[in-house]
Amino acid sequence: MTNLNQLFTTDNVFLYDQQCLTAKDYFLPFALTDTFTTFSGINQQPIIHFWQLDQAMILGMKDTRVPDLSSGLASLARDGYNVVLRNAGGLGVIADAGILNLSLILPNTENEKMSIDGAYTYMWSWIKLAFEDSIHSIEAFEITTSYCPGRFDLSINGKKFAGIAQRRIKNGTAVMIYLSVNGNQQKRGESVRRFYEASLREEFGKNGYPAVDPKVMANLEDLLQKKITVDEVKKRLIDVLLDRAPVTIDSELLPGLLTSDWFTTEIDKQMKKMEQRNQLLK
Repeated sequence: MTNLNQLFTTDNVFLYDQQCLTAKDYFLPFALTDTFTTFSGINQQPIIHFWQLDQAMILGMKDTRVPDLSSGLASLARDGYNVVLRNAGGLGVIADAGILNLSLILPNTENEKMSIDGAYTYMWSWIKLAFEDSIHSIEAFEITTSYCPGRFDLSINGKKFAGIAQRRIKNGTAVMIYLSVNGNQQKRGESVRRFYEASLREEFGKNGYPAVDPKVMANLEDLLQKKITVDEVKKRLIDVLLDRAPVTIDSELLPGLLTSDWFTTEIDKQMKKMEQRNQLLK
């Protein structure tokens, strides 16, 4: 088990919680991720960023290269999902009020750059400490027929409830996870499967696109067999961090910094990049 004490080079961790965003603000968490990661590297400042979207499929760049994207987008619209194209590669995931997105943003130290697997393992360890018990072991391996499969899919009894990705900018690393907490995970999986069936047609399940099987994914509350809210998940994650690492959590300073010249300039730049990228969906 990775020691969470090793995560932080300072005893003060910034926390920014965006809550659940509607369609007009979909670009903002992605712009903030890149801005926070740049800031973290410059200032050697760790940041925790929570966010949600109300009802969307977040596409990766690979998803835009399907043979018939327009049919896939129409399928998502029929299922009631908006669409946003993120500023990273990979494949699509659902975001709604029952799914928590979390970025753990860490600076590289002067003497050591965090390895890719090391960064993934930090996040896996944090989730294990928060939610694993003697009955529910949290494993990390690829669930190949899940949506957005990867080596660090997190699962209990073979059912995936979370996926981890990361983004590196200069001297900062953002380790990002989506956690399916509650809600209709079967519907999410069925909608993603229909998207790939419509957009890939006879190529479904080929060329690196998953043959999505909704049955291989589940919510954290279903796997733990107890009701749990997104707010309770956030609290549990922060409480575990405070128990295991000698840090304080500061949720007051960062919102004020966002109005500074550096942040407003950087966020505006990143928002323009998101706007340009999402023209691919028009």
